[in-house]
Amino acid sequence: MTDALKRLSDEGVAIWLDDLSRKRITSGNLAELIDQQHVVGVTTNPSIFQKAISSGDGYEQQLTDLATRKVTVDEAIRMITTADVRDAADILRPVFDATDGQDGRVSIEVDPRLAHHTAATVAEAKQLAWLVDRPNTLIKIPATKAGLPAITEVIGKGISVNVTLIFSLERYREVMDAYLAGLEKAKAAGLDLSLIHSVASFFVSRVDTEIDKRLDALGTDEAKALKGKAALANARLAYEAYEEVFSSDRWAALDKAQANKQRPLWASTGVKDPAYKDTLYVVDLVAPGTVNTMPEATLDATADHGDVTGNTIAGTYEQARADLDAVAKLGISYDDVVQLLEDEGVEKFEASWIDLLNSTEAELKRLAPSEG
Repeated sequence: MTDALKRLSDEGVAIWLDDLSRKRITSGNLAELIDQQHVVGVTTNPSIFQKAISSGDGYEQQLTDLATRKVTVDEAIRMITTADVRDAADILRPVFDATDGQDGRVSIEVDPRLAHHTAATVAEAKQLAWLVDRPNTLIKIPATKAGLPAITEVIGKGISVNVTLIFSLERYREVMDAYLAGLEKAKAAGLDLSLIHSVASFFVSRVDTEIDKRLDALGTDEAKALKGKAALANARLAYEAYEEVFSSDRWAALDKAQANKQRPLWASTGVKDPAYKDTLYVVDLVAPGTVNTMPEATLDATADHGDVTGNTIAGTYEQARADLDAVAKLGISYDDVVQLLEDEGVEKFEASWIDLLNSTEAELKRLAPSEG
């Protein structure tokens, strides 16, 4: 059952699960996935927490205690989410120790309402790192314009970061630059660079969803022939940029100081279009030094019938450029698509956070002890 996942791991792809809930922790399911499915990390986002907490499974006792203490809804959410991340981090701690801190990681996101506020993002990142208090935590910071200086500042303080919501190649280069600048700050402050880690979450499936929609609107045979090609092309060219930046002279100086490369992480790897194979964004993005964070359905599909044939990124850069150029020649603006996706990504996470606030507030009111 897990041969494909083992082959994926052997090719240098770290398999992370894109999901977390208290039930997954307490039932032993997370430990089982680590033991049997080669899972070596967990990512969360506001949508995942909203789904987990609104299901109510396993949260009632803590919510009752929080209601009794009359905490604010914001504080309640932070207490609940950091408890889950802390417990997951403890389950993954043996992986963290065995991989010298590379894997065994659990990500938690800053409040998405702060996506366009640099100082507030930095303050929240510090608070989350303190609250979770586990060395194998990654603080998720979105790759907005305001997020970039926050990444540098947080890395400079020695806090490990998962940069999220990256869609464009230009923004990805800015993210890598922000990471290197952060390492340089940390080095100047005398921090141990070997303890600082980062991944850059480059989103995949949403690129196809948006570009395919525009190709369908054109309706020509030429347009139809390009469907399902843009997302892979974009991600493969991101890996080319990664190879370039992490073989530069600037990187060499940090490498000597025991710094860790910021690994590309393929996010949004669940296939949205049933016309495509359900393992597309896993088996066609295999390369060493990458992370693929999968929803459980994609993990199961890969385990069941994923055809892992080795490195599927090497030697693809010319074709990838040709595919994106062909899309542009049809009048579909790459810059317009990636900016729209970033804006929508921030909005979706913010909407999920507000849903989470509302449902948690309702639960706190329901469980509050009667006065008297």
